[in-house]
Amino acid sequence: MASRLIDEDPALAHEHALAASRRAGRIAIVRETLGITAYATGDFALALRELRTYRRISGKDDQIALMVDSERGIGRSDRALETGRAVDRSALDTPVRVALAIAMSGARLDQGDLELALGELEIPELDPDRAFEWSPALFAARAAVLEDLGRTDEAEFWAHRAEVAAEALGVDEAGDEEIFIEDSLIEGEFPDDEDGAQGVAAAASDDLAPEAVEEEPDVEEESASDDDASAEADLTVEDEVRELLGEDEDEDEDSDPEA
Repeated sequence: MASRLIDEDPALAHEHALAASRRAGRIAIVRETLGITAYATGDFALALRELRTYRRISGKDDQIALMVDSERGIGRSDRALETGRAVDRSALDTPVRVALAIAMSGARLDQGDLELALGELEIPELDPDRAFEWSPALFAARAAVLEDLGRTDEAEFWAHRAEVAAEALGVDEAGDEEIFIEDSLIEGEFPDDEDGAQGVAAAASDDLAPEAVEEEPDVEEESASDDDASAEADLTVEDEVRELLGEDEDEDEDSDPEA
């Protein structure tokens, strides 16, 4: 219920999480859920406590970005940066690593370090020509920092990329599939940015990357093959029955001429 309600009614979702924690407080996913719903309702102190407990029970760092943001929420940007630096980013899943980069950039913004905030977003996943589930948020975060730095043209470029990526992912329902954002369908131009990306607004291509498409097995062929095998098995059994019956009839005829 907490998962179902978290987007439309965070407060009610939090009540369900609290009820679960009273009954099963030593289960990792219960403490994780409580931490997430607390974060959604703005109770950052509770969120931080619960997410720390979740990490201690599970041994996982997959909610590290929310922990950093929770530290920011209670006004401790220094602690937020320390928390983020304490994990091995190379061991994190890509979506978690991207979310952490965004949270760390926010902590830098809290301290007024705009250039460092931009630097936190300089990660390999910052590719303007490809869109994954994490790309819209990453592109938008970069656009916001560039806007604060007064680099308006670059900010417009990345803001547009964020919009195009979000639209492409929504239309194609690609999940973590890779979407190419092609520059050949461009209208309008912007100056090149520091990453070497062409400073142009993008349109989304409907084509997925070749490596992202997996061929599905031919269900009809498999079904037909199964039917043939089943029919062959049935035929074999029927032949055996007929053979046995035939032998019995022969024996009966030999033993009883009148029959």
